[in-house]
Amino acid sequence: MRERTAAFLARESFQRFIVGVILLNAATLGLETFPAVVARFGHLLTVVDHIALYVFAVELIAKIYVERSRFLRDPWNVFDATIVAIAFLPATGGLSVLRSLRILRALRLLSVVPSLRRVVSALLRAMPGMSSIVVLLGLVLYVAAVMATKLYGSTSPERFGSLPTSLFTLYQTMTGDDWGNIAREVMTRHPSAWVFFTIFILICTFVILNLFMAVVVSAMDEENAEERAEERAVLEDTSEHTQRILDELAELRKEVAELRRAD
Repeated sequence: MRERTAAFLARESFQRFIVGVILLNAATLGLETFPAVVARFGHLLTVVDHIALYVFAVELIAKIYVERSRFLRDPWNVFDATIVAIAFLPATGGLSVLRSLRILRALRLLSVVPSLRRVVSALLRAMPGMSSIVVLLGLVLYVAAVMATKLYGSTSPERFGSLPTSLFTLYQTMTGDDWGNIAREVMTRHPSAWVFFTIFILICTFVILNLFMAVVVSAMDEENAEERAEERAVLEDTSEHTQRILDELAELRKEVAELRRAD
C-alpha cells in the first residue's frame, strides 16, 4: 500500500493537479480582496478555499505515511507543512492577522515546480557570497552618507540633514528613483556635486549591485552542473545495469547452446 501511494504521489498528473489547486486557491484569495466579488460569491470562494486546504492536508498526510521519519529530513516537506499548518490556526481575535497569511499557500509552487526549486536552491547557495556584498554595500552607503551630511546638510536639510535621512536619500539614489532631481537640488549651491553623485552611482549601482547578479548566476551554474552530474550518474548506473543484463543473457544463450549440442 505504501509503495502504491508513493507511486501515485510521484505521478506527473498528480503533480499537475496540485499545481492547479495551488493556482486556483491563489486566484480565489486574490478575488477576496474585491468587496463586490465577496458580496456576490463570498460563500463559493470560502468553499473553494476550504477544499484546497483539505487537498493540501491530505497530500501531506499521504507523504508522511509514505516517508515516515524521512519526511522531516526534507526541508521542502517542512516548508509545505508549515504553510498548511498556518491555515489551520484560528483566525479570530488576536490571531485575525493569520487570515491574511493564507496567501502563503501560493508559495507551495516553490516546492512543487522543479524549476522553481532549483532557483530557490541557487539563491540559498548564493547567500554566503551575497552576505559579503551586503556588508560592502552597507559600508559604502555609510561612508557616502556621512560625507553627504557634512557637505550638503545645510543646503538640503530635508534630504541630507541627518545621517539617517542621508542614508535613505542615498539608498533612493542607488535604486535610480528621482536621483536627478536630488542632484539638481544640491547643485544649485554646489555645482560640483554631480561628481559625488556620479561616483556614488557608478560604485553602488553599476559595480556592487551587479556583483549580486554575478553571485546568483554563479550559484545557478553550480546548481545546474550538480543536476547534470546527477543525471549522468543515473544514466551510467542504468547503462551498467543494462549491460549486466545483456551479459547475463549472453551467458544464458551460451549455456543453452552448449546444452543443445550436448543433447
